[in-house]
Parts: sequence; C-alpha cells; structure tokens
Amino acid sequence: MYSVTVTETFIAQHYLTVPNPGPEGELHSHQFTMEATFEGEQLGEYGYLIDIDDVKAGLDAVRERYADETLNEQPAFEGRNPSVEHFSRIACETLLEHVDPAAADRVRVRMWEDDDAAAGYETAL
Repeated sequence: MYSVTVTETFIAQHYLTVPNPGPEGELHSHQFTMEATFEGEQLGEYGYLIDIDDVKAGLDAVRERYADETLNEQPAFEGRNPSVEHFSRIACETLLEHVDPAAADRVRVRMWEDDDAAAGYETAL
C-alpha cells in the first residue's frame, strides 16, 4: 500500500456550542494543522499515487476559507458545534474538490488542534 501525506497549518477561531462547554465556550484561537493522507495499491502512469500539487491546492483552499475566521460563522458549520471532528470532515470534503478521486483508494484528513489533540475523517474514494 502506497501513501502520500501533505500538511497545511493556519490559525482560526471558534467557540463550542454544547451545554456547559467551560472555557471552550468563549471565542478562542487554535493553530490547526491539516494532515491529508491518500492511500492506494497502485501508482499512476508517472509513478506517483496522487498529484501532490493538487493536494496542496485543496489544502490551500481550506486554509484560504477558514484562516483567521471564526468557524461558527462559516456556512459549513451552520447548526453544528464547530468541533475538530466536524472540521476534519469539512476539510476533507473541500480537499476532494481539488484532486482526482480515482487516483487513490482512501483519504484520511487529520485535523490537529494546536499540538495537543487531533481528530480525523476517513473515506473510500
């Protein structure tokens, strides 16, 4: 199994909307690091799994949309608690708009919230 991983880092803000969120219920910032990993059994015609430039373009699109923004105010988070779990799925969906989904078998996006914790979303392609 081959794999390719690309990362992108940016700062964004949010506040949790669950009952009794404690200090996380106040607006605060995190350094988010997106880690996108594509996996597949076969390499393409030119000897690579996926075009890294396409992956970078997808991660750049996520960064451009959410960097220095409040996640709670973004349409993708409407009606949702802006958890890192939701963010990893939303980032994955945005990323997939920029890559050839036939190039790999699976994608996993892990979203790091500072250096302390991460959540991920994984799907077959």
